[in-house]
Amino acid sequence: MAESELFERGLQARRDVLGAEYVDANLADTDEFMMAFQRVVTEWAWGYAWSRPGLDRKTRSMLNLAILTALGRPDELGIYVKGAIATGVSVDEIKEILIHATVYCGTPAGRQAFRAAHEALLAEGVLRRPG
Repeated sequence: MAESELFERGLQARRDVLGAEYVDANLADTDEFMMAFQRVVTEWAWGYAWSRPGLDRKTRSMLNLAILTALGRPDELGIYVKGAIATGVSVDEIKEILIHATVYCGTPAGRQAFRAAHEALLAEGVLRRPG
């Protein structure tokens, strides 16, 4: 089946933000059953929401960090920290987003978010462990 224009636009946006290596590995590891989910995410989230002109990608990345903190999704947050760096969000801005989200979402959600973000920032090489 030929992919839709929305899928193709979404795939490009996903690769731009999360990195082609990550996205392509994710798709390569997808069977027919899970491809239904991949299509939904790629078309709706990336082809539609992320590709709209109303907000820039940096702002969308910042929103995602706060939303994922509120939802208590540290694994997803770690993925989107890498995307936030790619869209121009600074380490200090990430810290401020997580502080703000902690106040409104509670300390357990904030702790999970800070830990996930810290590990992702270390993995990206934008932070170094002390010592």
